Amino acid sequence: MNTESRKSEEEITVEKFHWSDLYKKEDWLAVWIGFAVILVAAIAVLLGQKGQDGKLIPAFNFNALNFSKWVPGASASLGSQLVKSSFWFALLRTFAVTSILFTLGAKLKGQNLKKFIPAYIALFALAVVVRLISAEFTLNRYLEWAFFALIVGLLISNTVGTPDWLKNAVQTEYYIKAGLVIMGFSVLFSNIVKFGPYGLTIAWFVTPVVIIFMWFFGTRVLKLSNKSFVITIATATSVCGTSAAIAVGAASKAKKTDLSLAVSISIIFTVLMMVFEPLILKGLGVSQLIGGALIGGTVDSTGAVAVAGTALGEEAQKSAVLVKSIQNILIGFIAFFVAVFFAKYVDGGAGRTQKVGASEIWYRLPKFILGFFAASLIASFIIKPVAGSVAVSSINKILDQYKNWAFVLAFVSIGLDTNFKEIAKQMKGGSPLVLYVVGQLFNIVLTFAVVWFVLSGKFFPVPVLN
Repeated sequence: MNTESRKSEEEITVEKFHWSDLYKKEDWLAVWIGFAVILVAAIAVLLGQKGQDGKLIPAFNFNALNFSKWVPGASASLGSQLVKSSFWFALLRTFAVTSILFTLGAKLKGQNLKKFIPAYIALFALAVVVRLISAEFTLNRYLEWAFFALIVGLLISNTVGTPDWLKNAVQTEYYIKAGLVIMGFSVLFSNIVKFGPYGLTIAWFVTPVVIIFMWFFGTRVLKLSNKSFVITIATATSVCGTSAAIAVGAASKAKKTDLSLAVSISIIFTVLMMVFEPLILKGLGVSQLIGGALIGGTVDSTGAVAVAGTALGEEAQKSAVLVKSIQNILIGFIAFFVAVFFAKYVDGGAGRTQKVGASEIWYRLPKFILGFFAASLIASFIIKPVAGSVAVSSINKILDQYKNWAFVLAFVSIGLDTNFKEIAKQMKGGSPLVLYVVGQLFNIVLTFAVVWFVLSGKFFPVPVLN
């Protein structure tokens, strides 16, 4: 082969593992941030003492701020909380813990701290406003805090616009990944074992079928010539939005504009589905187990799945997160097969060659999912056997609020990063939107059919999650 032909070839670059990845890559940093919070919470509880009521009293206060519900003009007003010193200490503690950890992570990722720190302070202030609004009694009855987080962010980005300096802290995936690692401690491994076969059936059967359906619908029916875009949005729809889009976009050599459009469409519908899917399922009287599994299989973003599941109920949250976590494991494999498929059948036809190794699977696998399962294993096989269920419950009581704060930061970031005018400009005649809507409708119908088949109790025993 001559020099010219060598230059014309394009190869998929498979990054090799470096030890520095453990403290420079966002996925790993999210794992260490999550573990740091879990460790301190566990130390606080395990060094504590039992009270007269049998509950554990932590050795020191590590609780994050949780706004109590308040009613305007009543005795339980917002003012009654604001005058308490405990409120301000909890707020300061929450800010100190989150800002130290996320700032350290930003530093290790190579960000400029002079830009990140003021941006994070502003983002945290917006998160406080969100928690304050969502704790109002009437609003709290009907909508989760995630809705208000999105609204606050969207109002800013679609009116005055998100300032460039603030964008330094707008890092949705970063916050979501850390929150999910923390959440992993609350999902006991016994639930994973009990739910595993059901989750595998739901996630690993539906996902490839939806991808294949959207591929043929996009390329054969809609006649979209940009095949990299088609496969990217198909994977974003069927797996987990942004993470899947980034992985498969890289594997298929999608353009940055195509990736941006796929992510933007996914985010818009993630917002809509996160808010309305739990409400519709409640209205239809769908059980928490089935509803949660449906949410886990159809809502694109992993963080949105957790929030939407919570809106439906505690059992729904566990069911939703388990399905989504099992589904997320597919990202590396899908990216690998997409890379091979494009190398042989799409790009290969244009006289281009691409080399792909099995290490692509490990490279594309979201490492924060490993952190999620590791946290579950620690709770299930170390803390629970040694200290008992009461200790695990007490630790989770602390962790729950840190998880919520990470998710609030993430959903405010989603809003700040979503500009409807810019998305509208990228729609290219509406075919991308049609592809997503038809694909997502197919995804919902197929997922519900499979979920009902495995979890309705008609054919298999119904797993009990605790």
